[in-house]
Amino acid sequence: MPTTRTSPSEPAPATAARPDRLDTRVLESLVGYNTRRAWSVISSVFAERMAVYGLKQVDFSVLSLLAHNPGATSRQLCATLDILPPNLVSLVAAMDSRGLIERRPHPTDGRAVGLHLTAPGRKLVREAEQTVTQLELDASAKLTARERETLIKLLQKVYL
Repeated sequence: MPTTRTSPSEPAPATAARPDRLDTRVLESLVGYNTRRAWSVISSVFAERMAVYGLKQVDFSVLSLLAHNPGATSRQLCATLDILPPNLVSLVAAMDSRGLIERRPHPTDGRAVGLHLTAPGRKLVREAEQTVTQLELDASAKLTARERETLIKLLQKVYL
């Protein structure tokens, strides 16, 4: 007869059927743990499918932001993505050397430079965004559309 536990801190009894199974109830009650586990699944699928474009997650984020916000400044990108300016400098330089972006004078701030996608950059982002949209649907296939929408809104409540 199975043993009934009365508290989450009480260890799970070893079972003959699953002797390798650990009691993860405490971890599974944590937002951070569950977020990290879900991110691991999505991140590995992302890396696999975006390798063909030569993009990492932050690269994709910057290019997508520039596609939808032409002329954004480095300062705006850093603030939006919560990344340090020195990290963005090398990222922008790499994208520039790939011919994906170009720098232009900012129309209203003479001290700032706006970043714009080039034609190859726009083409890459279009294809990459379609791929990301599909990989997100695939990675969250166990969720209904409504559950997925709710999950996104709940996660945004944590960081917005």
